[in-house]
Amino acid sequence: MKLPSPNVLMLYPLFSAESFWTFGESCKVLGVKRPAAPLGLITVAAMLPESWTVRLIDCNTAAFSDEDLAWADAVFTGGMLPQQADTLRLIEICRAAGKPVVVGGPDPTSSPHIYERADFRVLGEAESVIDDFIAAWEGGARSGTFTAPKFQADVTKTPVPRFDLLKFEDYLYLGVQYSRGCPFTCEFCDIIELYGRVPRTKTIEQMFVELEKLYQMGYRGHLDFVDDNFIGNKKSLRQFLPKLAEWQRSHGYPFELSTEASVNLADDPELLDLMGAANFFAIFVGIESPDPATLVAMRKKQNTRRNIAESIHKIYAAGMLVTAGFIVGFDNEKVSMADAMIDFIEEAAIPVSMVGLLYALPNTQLTRRLEREGRLHTGHDVAPTIGADQCTAGINFDPLRPLRDILMDYKRVLEHVYSPAAYAGRVDRLMTLLDRSRQRDELAEGDIRAKLGAMETVHRVVSALPEARGPLWQTFMNCAKRDTSSARIAVQMIAAYAHLGPFSRKVIAAIDERLAALDEQVPSPALAADATEARHLA
Repeated sequence: MKLPSPNVLMLYPLFSAESFWTFGESCKVLGVKRPAAPLGLITVAAMLPESWTVRLIDCNTAAFSDEDLAWADAVFTGGMLPQQADTLRLIEICRAAGKPVVVGGPDPTSSPHIYERADFRVLGEAESVIDDFIAAWEGGARSGTFTAPKFQADVTKTPVPRFDLLKFEDYLYLGVQYSRGCPFTCEFCDIIELYGRVPRTKTIEQMFVELEKLYQMGYRGHLDFVDDNFIGNKKSLRQFLPKLAEWQRSHGYPFELSTEASVNLADDPELLDLMGAANFFAIFVGIESPDPATLVAMRKKQNTRRNIAESIHKIYAAGMLVTAGFIVGFDNEKVSMADAMIDFIEEAAIPVSMVGLLYALPNTQLTRRLEREGRLHTGHDVAPTIGADQCTAGINFDPLRPLRDILMDYKRVLEHVYSPAAYAGRVDRLMTLLDRSRQRDELAEGDIRAKLGAMETVHRVVSALPEARGPLWQTFMNCAKRDTSSARIAVQMIAAYAHLGPFSRKVIAAIDERLAALDEQVPSPALAADATEARHLA
């Protein structure tokens, strides 16, 4: 006898702590609740049978009630490492309510042993295994583990995500995915472990069905291609981008696009032009370190084959701003690491520089090496309930450099990079390097309401951060005098500082606590010398 179709409640777990990525205060300034919508869950929702009824609650934007749980026949949840603690909390709530819970996503895939309390574990890419789960459920099973074969998901069969489950107004931007995987071999990265080194792409027709769906639903504004490395498959991308540019033109440029790419994008003028024509405005680039020896040791050799600051400036010249990731704590770092990183960030003029401590992620080459060397801490893959991000909880292993030196270097970088004057100065220099002549911009269209809104945004930020008032207002006025496009990007950077400035100071305070704890554990050099002398006298 066929069982009735279930009611599925999808719960997107809380991010357990602030990080540079949460942009909490910036979201408040801009009138939204979160930066990004949960693309993974709404994609899985689209893979379920049409007869199954699905609801989504993003726990970061809304609470779920006892009534929601009572309605559900099954609960789907899961996510990334910073969501681990809340995912485990949700599992226990579901078990107490007698609701079967299905868990999946990057962290359960990397650390399935942590999620043994879940009734179902769907591990790996859902496309390859979701049908097995559905068949088991419809056959009456109420527990099981379903593991997808690695890197074999056919993304050309991935359905259009259930965008209808989202409240667009809750988010700063929505996401779509064109490709999965990255061709590089960075030791610390888990992308190649989860999705492989051969990027797989959706078809062009598939992408336009997704874009058209969002357009018809009335969504306008920032759309992020969440790809691990957007330029990982350049051959496919060269076919897609011209058609994307034409689609944007024919629809009146409804979307302003961003993505993540490796820095070798700067080596390809054709790709830069194509992305500019398609209305890309921002690229996240993993730079990690300015030191070539450190880059070689972490297997990020692609960043050693160029002057990285010049590469960043080439991307600016194509009309796209760069946000970048940096990591402190690699084995090969030199004593001068802090100065080198500060100098690079200033030379490249990257306002939003996500600087974190090295964290040995589960299921990476780095973690396996550290384990072989006996340097990995116990519970390295268990996210702490407080500070569950690499800014405050990084270095979950025994480093070769003294930990105190690493923490001091990290603190110095943050103190400089996110001081109001330094941040505002980089925004100002960025605007002189950014050529927005090929991109569409609503402020450039002369909308007085948009211009007034920009000034109001700046006013809200500087009112909340009086110490930054002078530098940020001056930068905004400088950019406004140059052109309206420059002013609009400056406003985005200033809004970002509403989060980045205060959060950096919280991280610095947390690092000070770690330093104090280290000082309590280790005798001062003078005391150690006294103790040694006393032993000799004895």
